[in-house]
Amino acid sequence: MGKPSDLLQGTLDLLILRTIADQPIHGWGIAKRIEAASRNVLQITQGSLYPALYRLERAGVIRSQWKATETGRQARLYALTGAGRGRLEAELTQWARLSTAVSLVVRPA
Repeated sequence: MGKPSDLLQGTLDLLILRTIADQPIHGWGIAKRIEAASRNVLQITQGSLYPALYRLERAGVIRSQWKATETGRQARLYALTGAGRGRLEAELTQWARLSTAVSLVVRPA
């Protein structure tokens, strides 16, 4: 079976955008939520996550802000922008179309 990172290369932006859509969250929390939601199949490394976060922020689809966490430590929280919500919707539509097409090819005849 292929590595989970093979799938992530084309879908990491979607996973990040969907994960932060409900509330701002710090990078480590994003990785942990994706891992938990995928039942530990998808594990995002810091080497993949943070470059993606910085790229998405430069593109204007997410923003970050330093805030104190519940433990009193400072953490950079990431949230969607208005443009990010539009990008998320577009990515979800594209993912649905792609996953349907792949399912048509791989299902038994």
